[in-house]
Amino acid sequence: MAAAINGFKYTEISPGFGAEICGFDAAKGMTEENFRCLQDIVTTYGVVIIRDSQLSDESHVRLARMFGELDDVKPYIAAGRQNRLQYDELFDVSNIEVDGSIVHPHSPRGQANKGNSLFHVDSSFNPRRAGYSLLLAHELPPAGTGGKTAFADTRTAFEELDSEMKEDLLANDYVAAHSILHSRKLAAPEYFANVDPVQFPMGRHKLVQRHEKSGRMNLYIAAHIHHIDDVSEDKSKRLLEKIFNHATQPKYVIEVEWKQPGDLVMWDNTCTMHRVISGPYSAKFRRDMRRATVHDSSSSAWGLNEHSHVRQGLP
Repeated sequence: MAAAINGFKYTEISPGFGAEICGFDAAKGMTEENFRCLQDIVTTYGVVIIRDSQLSDESHVRLARMFGELDDVKPYIAAGRQNRLQYDELFDVSNIEVDGSIVHPHSPRGQANKGNSLFHVDSSFNPRRAGYSLLLAHELPPAGTGGKTAFADTRTAFEELDSEMKEDLLANDYVAAHSILHSRKLAAPEYFANVDPVQFPMGRHKLVQRHEKSGRMNLYIAAHIHHIDDVSEDKSKRLLEKIFNHATQPKYVIEVEWKQPGDLVMWDNTCTMHRVISGPYSAKFRRDMRRATVHDSSSSAWGLNEHSHVRQGLP
């Protein structure tokens, strides 16, 4: 379905979730009016694709700053990762090393990257979570070799929970503990076998929240969730499994195909989950993707966490 907000034309990908914009130069055409329209579309649809955005690293960062204060990769650099990009505000989510070679799948970074194949949100394990993410393609593997990005609509998933589960979640107001090491251990259990996530800081956020920009209720869930506070380990596992199985049903998920360098996908981490659909590109073909991440500015941004600037990073 084609539609427009104040003349800003887009195509709906799935009813109420995901929108695609073509023929728009995001580097030169992002006026204040167009930006407000773009914000409205992201609020409504959760995920927006701008095809052939014409963005460079510099204009990518500039556009992201229009959404708010930016996160950066300094915790990863402090942990020992070398940054091959010019801007610390760009997260290198490629499979490329500093010397231009492809990340070896058995290297520490290769093992950690496996966690991106699980449905997650950005930075929920930090004291202040991520709001928007803007992911830009610079170099893509050949078509058909994998690398799509899937997104799950956690607002509609909450609305369509069975009444018993919905009442339980609202009555108990559960708090979930998020850990980057937990999701990495789920994805690469052998490599992270000796890591105990409990020994490291976790970000705590309510499991059910009102998405402030749209006013809709939402499941704030991610593979980063290690446990739910103040319930038994068994109940925590059962509850999380049921919620994840519900929220990741095909009817709530869209898959974005990266068609060309310059494609930009932006999403609101506070009402969607995402994951990389892996393919053989990870070991055979270069894939250069760069993400700008905007700190959340809602009243739930810090969750139940101390207002600290200490963030988690992996080498």
